[in-house]
Amino acid sequence: ISAVLLVGAYKTIEEDDLKFPLIYGEGKKARVLATIGVTRGLGDHSLKVHDSNIYIKPFLSCCPEVKVYPLAQCEHGADDVLVLGTDGLWDVLSNQEVAESVGCFLANCDPDDQHRYTMAAQDLIMRARGVLKDRGWRIANDRLGSGDDISVYIIPLMYGNKQN
Repeated sequence: ISAVLLVGAYKTIEEDDLKFPLIYGEGKKARVLATIGVTRGLGDHSLKVHDSNIYIKPFLSCCPEVKVYPLAQCEHGADDVLVLGTDGLWDVLSNQEVAESVGCFLANCDPDDQHRYTMAAQDLIMRARGVLKDRGWRIANDRLGSGDDISVYIIPLMYGNKQN
């Protein structure tokens, strides 16, 4: 006997849904057990499938992964940065594309320009949004640009007042 549960407007959860892969889709369409967006679980301590008593807890944590980086113990240059962005950025640009874009942008800026990190963040936003064409927002290689909200912070890692 197989139990079937109707889940809101998403889909019917069946026994096969509890097998790998647990995450279906990519980018914005990625869903845990084909029901809940991966980032939607942050802070949701119950983590139940919508309108049910099925717990998703074994597959999704409401606690974000936190890593500590010993900033003061490492040497950094003016172009060493942390890029903090929302899914509107990461859904359309890879880590490699972001790193190359920021690296190239900062290399072409005056190192004394106090606005260079803000301008690099604005450049990333423009790259992720793309240009509006007849078929929607498009980025490099005619890929879809982000239709989502995009927030980006570029945080320099150079510790203290050291200058290169």
